[in-house]
Amino acid sequence: MALPTYGLQAVDWEKRIDYEALREGRLRRAKEYLERSELGALLCFDTPNIRYITATTIGTWGNDKLGRFCLLPRGGEPIMWDFGSAARHHQLYCPWLDGRSPAGISTLRGAMPIEAARGDDVAGKVHEALADHGLLDAPLGVDVVEPQVMFALQRRGFEVVDCQELMLQTRLIKTAEEIQVLTTSCMLVDAAYERLYEVMRPGVKESELVAEACKVLYSMGSEFVEGVNAISGERCSPHPHIFSDRVLRPGDPAYFDIINSFNGYRTCYYRTFVVGSASSAQVDAYKRCRDYLDAAIVELRPGVTTADIVQLWPEAHEFGFPDEEAAFALQYGHGVGLSVWEKPIFSRLVSLDHPETIEEGMVIALETFWPAADGWSAARIEEQLVVTKEGCEVITRFPAEELIVAGSRYYSVHGPLPTTREFASHLNRSDEDLFVGEEETAVVPPV
Repeated sequence: MALPTYGLQAVDWEKRIDYEALREGRLRRAKEYLERSELGALLCFDTPNIRYITATTIGTWGNDKLGRFCLLPRGGEPIMWDFGSAARHHQLYCPWLDGRSPAGISTLRGAMPIEAARGDDVAGKVHEALADHGLLDAPLGVDVVEPQVMFALQRRGFEVVDCQELMLQTRLIKTAEEIQVLTTSCMLVDAAYERLYEVMRPGVKESELVAEACKVLYSMGSEFVEGVNAISGERCSPHPHIFSDRVLRPGDPAYFDIINSFNGYRTCYYRTFVVGSASSAQVDAYKRCRDYLDAAIVELRPGVTTADIVQLWPEAHEFGFPDEEAAFALQYGHGVGLSVWEKPIFSRLVSLDHPETIEEGMVIALETFWPAADGWSAARIEEQLVVTKEGCEVITRFPAEELIVAGSRYYSVHGPLPTTREFASHLNRSDEDLFVGEEETAVVPPV
C-alpha cells in the first residue's frame, strides 16, 4: 500500500501530518533511550539532535555554529538555550517548551574571544540545571562539543561521555509522523526532477540545473537544499561529488543527487539521464547499476542484515578501485531522517565485519554506481525506502526503471534520430546507407 502524501499546508477538513504527535513521539523516544542508559542527561549541540528533542530550529545558517545547546535530564523536561532573540521567540511560539528557552551562546566554534570564557558559561548553566535535578554525579552525555566547552565541563567535575551513538539509536526507527514527513520530502524532489527533465539540453550548465532544482524545491516549501550534486559528461567517472559549470553536450550522461529538507527531514535521491541519446555503453552501465540496486531492494526486509545486502554488490576491484575505502559510498546505503546519513550504514568497508539488523520502521536510502565501458560515462541511481513488516516500500517516485533520455528530440529527413546512438553519431549509419562510387573505396557523404 502506498504511503499517503498531502498538500503542504494544514487544513481543517483533512487529517494530514500531525506535528504535535511528531514532537511528542520524538521526545518520548529520547526519554526512553536516556532511561535505558547509564547517563544522567543528554547535552546536545548537534542540530538534528536538538531538533529531535526540542522541535526548534533557527534556520540552516546556524547548523555549523555549535552556538545553541539543549539539555535533557533524566526524569525531566528539555531545556533549550538558544541564540539571542530566538530564545524569546520560542518562549512565545513553542508552548511545548513551557518557557524553558533561556538565551545561551557557546564559543561559536572558537570565534568568541577565549578570554570571554564562553565555555565556562555553558558549563555553569549545565551545572546549575543538573544540580536542580540531583544529577551532578551522573555521567553527562554529549554529542559533539568544542574543546573549550568539554574542558570547562570537566573542570566542573562532570564525567563527559559520548551520547551521539545513543541519539542515533534513538532516531533509528521512525515514528509514523516522521515517515509521513520523509515521504513528503521525497515528493518535493519528484517535482525537481520533473523540472530538470524539462530543461536539460545541450548548452545548459550543471550550475544552471542546480539553480532550477533549488527554485522548484524552495518554491514548494523546502527549508533547506543541502546539496544538488550535478555531474555530467566526462566528470561522471570517477564520481567527483560536486557540481561545476560544465556545459552539457549531446550524448552526455548526467546524474544528480538532491539532498533536500522538508521540516527538517532529508532526502538522498539520485537519478541518471542522458542528453539527446545514449551510447550502448551507457545503456549497459545503467542496466547493471539498476540490477544491483533492485537486487538489494528485493532482499531488504526486517531481519536481514547490512552484510546480507552488501554481499549482493560488487567488490571495489570489480569496478576499478583498489579497495573498499577508495570506493566508499559508490555501492552504499544509509538511514535517512533529520540528517542525511544516519544508521544503519551499508558498505563493504564496515558491514561485512560489523553487520546491523534491519527493522521495521527504518527509512533507508540505497544507492549504486557503475562505470561504463567507454571509460568516462557512468550511471548512479538511488531509491529511498521505508522498511515494512514484510519488505520495503519505495518512496522516491521519479521513473528510474530504465535510462531516460532528456533534451530535444532530433529529426533527420528520414524521421526521428534513434535515442540509442554511439558517441560518433555517423557510425550509426548502416552499410546500405553508405554511398560508394563504382571506382571508389572511400565513403563519400551523400549529396
